[in-house]
Amino acid sequence: MNLAYTRIELKRSLRNPRFMIFAFAFPVFLFLLQTNVFIHDGDPGKTTATAVIMVNMLAFGVFFAAMTNGGRLATERAAGWQRQLRLTPLTGRGYMLGKGLTGLLLGLPVLIAVPLIAALTSGVHLDPAAWTRIILGTWLGAVPFVLLGLLIGQLARPETLQPLNMGLSLVMGFLGGMWIPIDAMPDWMQGLAPVLPSYWLTQLGRGAVTGDLSQNLATTAAVLAAWTIALGALVIWRYRKDSSRS
Repeated sequence: MNLAYTRIELKRSLRNPRFMIFAFAFPVFLFLLQTNVFIHDGDPGKTTATAVIMVNMLAFGVFFAAMTNGGRLATERAAGWQRQLRLTPLTGRGYMLGKGLTGLLLGLPVLIAVPLIAALTSGVHLDPAAWTRIILGTWLGAVPFVLLGLLIGQLARPETLQPLNMGLSLVMGFLGGMWIPIDAMPDWMQGLAPVLPSYWLTQLGRGAVTGDLSQNLATTAAVLAAWTIALGALVIWRYRKDSSRS
């Protein structure tokens, strides 16, 4: 993997105002909005409810960063950028690994900002083990979404990429429990949510703050690992297919 290429990708993303708004500022804004609108002083379970919203916004932030980064593949494929890269010392494996690592690293700012704001403005205080599970678990849990973003970038065209990403964000955000806490969902939505990987991403952190409607860590990790293996295989297959056409 070429670290210089990864550094270039990071700089390009961090200099994009639209990316920073949606991957960093938007989760922070949603956290502050939801905690101020739906949670009030004196509410029973106020701290737990606030922590659950924090976990959901962390999941959404890393999800959006991963999906947006991978989507650039569609533009690069259409422009012939991948064919040009094959004329350089950067290998196809290094190119894809660099894209994947960039997607993970772009999730770090929101993983720092949202917990910090939750602690300072809402009094969320957890033990070190819980913080580690929430932050590290959510970050590592973003791997299948990095792969999903890469797969979409390999399959979509530039003109269809934005509506496709928007549609997936809406489905996974609402039905997967990132935008609406699982507690607030009707029964039919609670039954549907586990079908989506975004549900399991929120479960990584939810189990650290509440046992209510939470899956155990081993089951959650196993499901996300299965998604990672399946999506990873599809990404490799698609990249090899594209390469054979060049």
